[in-house]
Parts: sequence; C-alpha cells; structure tokens
Amino acid sequence: MKTLLIVEDDRSLNKGIALSLSQEGLIIEQAYNIAMAEQMVASLKIDLIILDINLPDGSGLDYCEQIRKTSSVPIIFLTANDLEPDIVMGFELGGDDYITKPFSLMVLRARVMAVLRRAEPQSGEKVTIGPLTFDFEKMEYYRSNRQLALSRTEQKLLKILVSNPGNILTREQLIDKIWTLDAEFVDENALTVAIKRLRAKIEDEPSSPKYIKTIYGLGYMWAEGQHP
Repeated sequence: MKTLLIVEDDRSLNKGIALSLSQEGLIIEQAYNIAMAEQMVASLKIDLIILDINLPDGSGLDYCEQIRKTSSVPIIFLTANDLEPDIVMGFELGGDDYITKPFSLMVLRARVMAVLRRAEPQSGEKVTIGPLTFDFEKMEYYRSNRQLALSRTEQKLLKILVSNPGNILTREQLIDKIWTLDAEFVDENALTVAIKRLRAKIEDEPSSPKYIKTIYGLGYMWAEGQHP
C-alpha cells in the first residue's frame, strides 16, 4: 500500500484530491503548510508528495530543494504558476512532474499512478565506472565515495543511459522509456532538465561532460565504458 502526502493550503481542493486518489487504494495524508508536511515526512514513510508552490509559510520550490538533499521521494508540483520559467525551475529543483491549475482529476490520477510506477525499485547489478558506483538494485549511487541523492526520474534516466553505452538514444526514446504511459503529458523541458541535473551530480565538468554526451540533432549517449 502506497502513502501519498498532499501539501495544499486550499482545504477544499486538498480534500477533493484526497477523495479522488483514495479511490485508487492509496493511503492519503494531508498537510496545509510546510511545517505540517515536515512533521509528516519525518514520522511517516511517504511514497509520493503532491506539492503546492505557494504555501502560507513558504515556497514549495524551496521545500522540494530541501527534501532533495536527503531523499529521492517522488514529488509532483501542483500549482497555478504556469509560466515556462516556473515549470523549468520545478524540474531543476528535483520535481518529477509539474501540473498546472486548473487540472482534471482524472489526469492527475493517471500522472500520480505513472510516477509511482516509475518509482518502483529496478533490478540491476552494481556498476563501477571510474569514480562512479551505481547500485541500481539498492538504489544507491556514489561519486568518489560520496553518496548522491538522485530523484526517481534521474535514477531511471541513468539506468537507461548506463545500460546502453555507446548507443545514441533519441530524445523521443528517452521520454518514452522514462515517462512510459504518460509521455504525452510530459513538458518538453523535462528531459533537458533531468539531463542537466544528472550531469551536475556525476560529471567533473558538467559543461564539458565526459559521461553523458549530447549528440546534436539526435539525442544523448553514455560515452564511458563499464569497468568491473
């Protein structure tokens, strides 16, 4: 049974979302500000957070950035901020999806279930590549013996790239593989932002990447071979 936390100060909207998602057999926890959310995250095992950006005691963007320092729990932003810079910022700070108000509860349910599917542990061996160590089964990732906090989207992107060394993967292929059934809902910036964030975490020089190469006009390629 999965537990979702809805962080939304509009109580009637929070209740409506909770009623809609409870039909999927999920356990729903509700918070109306960041302080309440912090208490619940500290005391409960939360599998996904639906997070408003404009909250009474702070910004959901700042709270997401805080969470990402220690956790890869999936986060879906739910907000009236629909400008492209806001959406890009949401992904850059570690959001797994970004839904703008007004929205369809049916679409919200579909996207929540899709994010939960992506968050399922993936099997795979432990891989060491230079200073990088990726244990996809345990979902533990290290660079020079320092553990990395990767979002679920970043983990899935990394797994796909590492599993296809030397192969060019188009943007369309990566979007289809990462976001699967909800690919048509994904903002076109989401992959670009995920690549940028992953490079910032694993590359020595993200602006001149050694591992994740951009193949202009085509897509991306994992350029470094795997070493035992």
